Amino acid sequence: MTATDRQNHWEGVYKAKADTEVSWYEDTPELSLALLREAGLTPEMSVIDIGGGASRLVDALVEFGQAHVSVLDLSRAALDTANSRLVDAARVQWIVSDVTVWTPDRRYDLWHDRAAFHFLTTVADQQAYVRVLAQALRNGGKAVIGTFALDGPEKCSGLPVARYDADGLEAVLGDQFRLATTRWHEHTTPWGSMQKFQFSTFEKIGEPSASPQT
Repeated sequence: MTATDRQNHWEGVYKAKADTEVSWYEDTPELSLALLREAGLTPEMSVIDIGGGASRLVDALVEFGQAHVSVLDLSRAALDTANSRLVDAARVQWIVSDVTVWTPDRRYDLWHDRAAFHFLTTVADQQAYVRVLAQALRNGGKAVIGTFALDGPEKCSGLPVARYDADGLEAVLGDQFRLATTRWHEHTTPWGSMQKFQFSTFEKIGEPSASPQT
């Protein structure tokens, strides 16, 4: 699937369904917030939510007083939904892009991805994601990445996914990243089914060959 195909797919999903009708909907992103706090979240840090869509995480971060929040998603419709909820939406940088072809314009302290990476099922796309992650995250920064677990769903939203445990995800990210913590999670969809996830936090310990200016 090309970047254009992915963008068309997700734009269609968010135009066809309310944000509360998708399987990944959470009224309050409690686990994501807990993992970001464990990773050292403080108000002065810069945070980016990859594949954030219409997630409520951005609401919580703005309420927390986060100095800089970015949300990247393929779907403009999803970002418009999130934007429309926020009283102080101007404080958020909204980025309509496929992460595999995005060029970061700054360094972030924290990178959050709840279930975007597992839709990248080819080695080329996975490597492109890792290159962008390495460019966007400062040395010593943390990446919280959630994917379907090894015994999780094989498809989501009609698309195949790649499933991981912490070691498998660490192998894909490579030696610029060190596994810090991992946690299993069972997410209940709006219609009551259960999906098994694993969330892992990685610290960036190396520099990419080329990076944006800080």
